[in-house]
Amino acid sequence: MKRSLAILGGSGLYDLPGVTSVEWVEVETPYGPPSDAVLRARLDGDDDVELLFLPRHGRGHRIPPHRINYRANVCALKMLGAEAILSVSATGSMKESIAPGDLVVIDQVIDLTRRRTSTFFDGIVAHVAFSQPICPVLASAVHDAASRVRARAAASGVPFGLHLGGSYVCIEGPQFSTRAESLVYRSWGVSLIGMTNMPEAKLAREAELPYATLGLATDYDCWHESEEAVDVQAVVSRLRTMTVHAREVVLELARSMPDLSASPARSALAGAIMTAPDALPAEERAQLAWLLGE
Repeated sequence: MKRSLAILGGSGLYDLPGVTSVEWVEVETPYGPPSDAVLRARLDGDDDVELLFLPRHGRGHRIPPHRINYRANVCALKMLGAEAILSVSATGSMKESIAPGDLVVIDQVIDLTRRRTSTFFDGIVAHVAFSQPICPVLASAVHDAASRVRARAAASGVPFGLHLGGSYVCIEGPQFSTRAESLVYRSWGVSLIGMTNMPEAKLAREAELPYATLGLATDYDCWHESEEAVDVQAVVSRLRTMTVHAREVVLELARSMPDLSASPARSALAGAIMTAPDALPAEERAQLAWLLGE
């Protein structure tokens, strides 16, 4: 049975050992072009496992978080047959217990973005349940895969921390937070801060794609008084090392993709669309054909 896992993340992720049949695929969507072409590959020795990599900032990291075409990205992956999306995201740690260099598999998201289109349903009424923004089935599988990578890293003398659960607060960016803002988010009990998981997670749910996040804690956000404020050069340096671990997690997950039939995402549109079928505008019906069918 063919399985297809999509990965949204930095451009360093697609330089993977152990993959074959590598090709870059251009995709046209009703929402314009995605961030880049999608790299499609297969696991070496397993033609039933397909990987779809989309660098969300584009190759060369040229698109800032507030200008990413999130709708086109999710739509393109769905059109190419993705069954699930793993977001690999550089983040700031909001807890002392999550040290820079640690990996975190979150289970909740707080959306503080302001200027991003967060739905595919602009011309009709649809209310999709979103109490569990992260698919628990996929998140558990990601954590299991990361645990195996962590065990190997520790045996090689390169240990890192791994955490399951916690909230990710998504800010608009592209600036980092003020210290006052960072302290407010800390008071909410969040674990990570970042700029890209919203509206990604919302759109994945509307597209009925299970979604999970592997957060790479590159720094303590500016709340931490004994650490220097967030420094881009330090973040990039640490991120290079963490990307190696993230690539290994992706491969482990692809080799052990879980049964996602019980994911809350799989039936997200059941009963969600309120607009009567005969009231659907022709233009809207055509734009949503990739998701709802003709």
